[in-house]
Amino acid sequence: MNLTKLTLIAVLLSFSQLALAKLKYFPHPNENAPYSLATQVDNIVYLSGQIPLDENGEMPATMQAQAKQVMLNVKRALDSLGLGMEDVFKCTVMIDDISKWPDFNAVYTTFFTKGALPARSAFGVDGLPMGAMVEVECMAHMRRM
Repeated sequence: MNLTKLTLIAVLLSFSQLALAKLKYFPHPNENAPYSLATQVDNIVYLSGQIPLDENGEMPATMQAQAKQVMLNVKRALDSLGLGMEDVFKCTVMIDDISKWPDFNAVYTTFFTKGALPARSAFGVDGLPMGAMVEVECMAHMRRM
């Protein structure tokens, strides 16, 4: 068999494995939200972006308070799926004022075990939902399928 045929077979096998992937949607607690709280593909959970709204729909005024609330929201969302912060392997952080990055980091790092911080991407943005200063989305490994 030549290399082209082997490559084609490998590609077809990859697509067939993807078609067999376990896909699950976790509805958002707010039934009016136009997105899921999370989706799961095989053993990877993709958590939708969290903003720093508390249980009463209020948003704290400072970056450090918003950072704490957004990370508590991430933790609660993971808890509701049977996961914990130790299962997170990747985060994406959107921040509306990059000069407040140190304030966010001071809080963010307290939610993870030292030496086991998730990979992370971050970028400054021009506006977030409801005037939030920060939004965090995560990917987590579901060890228990």
